[in-house]
Amino acid sequence: MVTVSLTGPSKEDAATVFGILRTAFPADHSRDALPQEPPGDHPVVWTEEFEPAQERVPTGTMRLGAPVTATLQGGYAAVDQLCDALGDAFAVQEKGTASGDQEKEVELRLGTRQ
Repeated sequence: MVTVSLTGPSKEDAATVFGILRTAFPADHSRDALPQEPPGDHPVVWTEEFEPAQERVPTGTMRLGAPVTATLQGGYAAVDQLCDALGDAFAVQEKGTASGDQEKEVELRLGTRQ
């Protein structure tokens, strides 16, 4: 299981990123679920969990309205699978990693491919 947290995006960009991951892997939300903005004027973090599969569905390139920061946390192989899927759809820049005994955390900056 990999927890994906997105910061900085609009609701539409969050939906685009999660939509790519939902297409590639099973998720804890339905494929049609849209992120809901909480009331008030607070920074928003969008979070979803994904269970990577041995076989993933290929995805195409997608556009984002603005860069998105994504933090992925989970088992080594599972995080790598999600990073690969995001790399197929977006321009990805790795901002940092933290490794543990059984899990790792990766921070990525996602943008639209040129």
